[in-house]
Amino acid sequence: MFRLSFPWQKRGSWEVLVQPQKLSQNQPCGEDETMVPVLTSRKASELPVNEVACILQADLQTGLTQEEVTRRRVFHGWNEFDISEDEPLWRKYISQFKDPLILLLLASAVISVAMHQFDDAISITVAIIIVVTVAFVQEYRSEKSLEELGRLVPPQCHCVRDGHLEHLLARDLVPGDTVCLSMGERVPADLRLYEASDLSIDESSLTGETHPSTKSTSPQPPASNGDITSRSNIAFMGTLVHCGKAKGIVIGTGENSEFGEVFKMMQAEEAPKTPLQKSMDLLGKQLSLYSFGIIGVIMLVGWLQGKRIRDMFTIGVSLAVAAIPEGLPIVVTVTLALGVMRMVKKRAIVKKLPIVETLSCCNVICSDKTGTLTKNEMTVTQVFTSDGLHAEVTGVGYNGIGEVLLDGETVHGLSCPSISKIVEVGCVCNDSVIKNQNLLGRPTEGALIALAMKMGLEGVQQEFIRVEEHPFTSEQKWMAVRCVHRTQQDKTGVYFVKGAYEQVIRFCSSYNSRGAMLPLNHQQRELYQQQISYMGTSGLRVLAFASGSQMGNLTFLGLVGIIDPPREGVKEAVATLLHSGVAIKMITGDSQETAMSIASRLGLFSKGCQCLSGEEVDHLDLQELSNIVPTIAVFYRASPRHKLKIVKSLQNLGAVVAMTGDGVNDAVALKAADIGVAMGQTGTDVCKEAADMILVDDDFQTIMSAIEEGKGIYSNIKNFVRFQLSTSIAALTLISLATLMNFPNPLNAMQILWINIIMDGPPAQSLGVEPVDRDTIRKPPRNVKDTILTRSLLVKVLVSAFIIVCGTLFVFWRELQDNVITPRDTTMTFTCFVFFDMFNALSSRSQTRMVHEMGLCSNRTFCYAVLGSIMGQLLVIYFPPLQRVFQTESLSFMDLMSLFSLTSLVCVVSEIMKKMERNRGAERRPPSDCSLEV
Repeated sequence: MFRLSFPWQKRGSWEVLVQPQKLSQNQPCGEDETMVPVLTSRKASELPVNEVACILQADLQTGLTQEEVTRRRVFHGWNEFDISEDEPLWRKYISQFKDPLILLLLASAVISVAMHQFDDAISITVAIIIVVTVAFVQEYRSEKSLEELGRLVPPQCHCVRDGHLEHLLARDLVPGDTVCLSMGERVPADLRLYEASDLSIDESSLTGETHPSTKSTSPQPPASNGDITSRSNIAFMGTLVHCGKAKGIVIGTGENSEFGEVFKMMQAEEAPKTPLQKSMDLLGKQLSLYSFGIIGVIMLVGWLQGKRIRDMFTIGVSLAVAAIPEGLPIVVTVTLALGVMRMVKKRAIVKKLPIVETLSCCNVICSDKTGTLTKNEMTVTQVFTSDGLHAEVTGVGYNGIGEVLLDGETVHGLSCPSISKIVEVGCVCNDSVIKNQNLLGRPTEGALIALAMKMGLEGVQQEFIRVEEHPFTSEQKWMAVRCVHRTQQDKTGVYFVKGAYEQVIRFCSSYNSRGAMLPLNHQQRELYQQQISYMGTSGLRVLAFASGSQMGNLTFLGLVGIIDPPREGVKEAVATLLHSGVAIKMITGDSQETAMSIASRLGLFSKGCQCLSGEEVDHLDLQELSNIVPTIAVFYRASPRHKLKIVKSLQNLGAVVAMTGDGVNDAVALKAADIGVAMGQTGTDVCKEAADMILVDDDFQTIMSAIEEGKGIYSNIKNFVRFQLSTSIAALTLISLATLMNFPNPLNAMQILWINIIMDGPPAQSLGVEPVDRDTIRKPPRNVKDTILTRSLLVKVLVSAFIIVCGTLFVFWRELQDNVITPRDTTMTFTCFVFFDMFNALSSRSQTRMVHEMGLCSNRTFCYAVLGSIMGQLLVIYFPPLQRVFQTESLSFMDLMSLFSLTSLVCVVSEIMKKMERNRGAERRPPSDCSLEV
């Protein structure tokens, strides 16, 4: 049964307390000790928090114990829902017999029985079972592959259990759990909020309201408690935290959530087909139409020639089964799905199948710098105080290993107040935690905590109580908290502020000089600006710090320089992509100097390239930006709102754009991009929801691997399309020419059905798992308007079909010299066609690479499939029971060798065509640097 952890279903309307159920023995509120009640969102919103906690037996401080969680799950189940009941396998298998062509074959078998042709009836029945079984296995694999995709990104949450904050799967929650929410996260269950800081939640997926709903913790008066939009103290499952943070008690899970009612009214809809699947459907229908027309002519001509109508009917139906590529869309789906599963091993999760096609067309990548192009392991390396002191910091990583050196002397604790004040602000104005050298929170904040650990000041955070908070956003680029010292709680408190220098300095009217507050003058501003430029040219990210009693009257304390080194292998990946014609744009909130330093180090910023600030993007209209965006390699001081404009400007030029993002505000740009790429580690749930692809490790190289895999998958689809079409056309043409030339039919119905099994079965499917060519990534992006059946591919299909038909007819004509058709004649013709098919499959493994370059055994699945097909063919020839079914007889070793030599011709000719195409320099394009070719 396919389960999702996203909650959408509930069994009924919950307007009153539900029947209480069994509870743990620890029952502090005097309730019946055997009962676990469940609260509706209406009832929970009207009750005070302490009453809700009492009813649900929840502990707001330590949460539930693991034993209690296990006990409650017995009654409440997992926090998930069932999309649908699984259809029994036998029913799925029986449904395969509903195909019109299969029904016609069954009719032919019934007619054979009626005419006492039992051998024919048995043969046709066996063939039907084999064909149906192959189709069933294909479809089953497709469904299972797609189900696996649905399990790749399980929703997660932060929950307090046994007094510890744990990172859990959302499906693990039970009523009474304590859940912590923060900006960008998906609400994992219906929650009664008991703490909320500047909280607003996007409930559009539940209520349809486009504006985020502001949340509070106070009880809802019953008189105003109407529909769910009025319940301001409830966070509903499946909604998204727009900003702020909160804590809440789980009141409803899975089917017992408000989202359950919505899902109950929804009909399960089939996922839309990809453009490639649609084109394959269309191609299949066109081929079917032509095939039926040709088969009708064959049957009519055969009947006019005096052949038995029953024989012609059986041949016609069998030919329809073989010639019509009904398995084409299924094989496309299987190949796409298996390709996506391979991408998972390369740390890229593709959520939607159409993206696999789009990846092969991607010609622009707009990438964040931090964590994608760089390691996202921030480390403070320099400290510059407001009174001119310059300290160096040693050590790397999120730990206390290292020293702060001022003129060669170690600074520790409060020995240098000017430095310790900066460290104090960085530690107090901070939401992150370092545990066992693992960071829980933002990398920049982790670097500041590591700096405090090196100075022995990490405990300063515990000395203050936070009273007010202005959380950091990518738009405002600063964070502020108002705190009071634990020993001075009667005072108004102090503001601690950190952020981009341009933003922080606006709130400052003075600067710290050895403990004294001096007016902030132009000279000091120039000094700080020079220091920022110096740090920036070294590739450092610069943060400014200030504190004071009022936000508009702060004291500037100084700057820290944080380095985030480029990831290993990114420079090589950038070079490879640029050489293949993919333009790369780096988008960062850092200063121009820092951005240019990193871009130059990665090879992104070369001669002829330019950079543009977010402010300049604001001043340009869309058309003006489109005119200059091909030459821009770096966008600095840019925010998420600029990303959308950059995407639109590139799409105006016809580019296929991949855009990376990790924050709430990136979601719009990710949806607008052709390929939205979310960060798996730092990305918010909102961001992952909007994205088409998720980088598990946040690594830029993974994008290159995904593009490479996308190109490989598309190439493999072209390979088996070529194989299937050439086989279909050859089978149709062979029977057509034999009929028109008044030859006996060179293949009987059973032999035609066997060819169909080979065409739709393992050999064809094994072409879909051909390993990606190492040179694939160096090929230019595919034009999104190109159809899969290009002129080059069609020529190869027709040439292969022509060789197969001519070779098979030649063998049939040579064997038919006595003008009497015998089992040997049809066996030689049948085996010739099958061997042609095997060599055709071998040459179809690649449209450009020679067989010896790929290696015969590089695709083991293909080797096993071809070996199995050949073994099956030998059984058909030499195994007596199968000889009777397929009307064959044994062939000599020399017969097989002569057929082997003849049928290899289709592979030899194909290899010669590849060589000629390569010599003509097909599909070569000059490399691109900054410029964008569309």
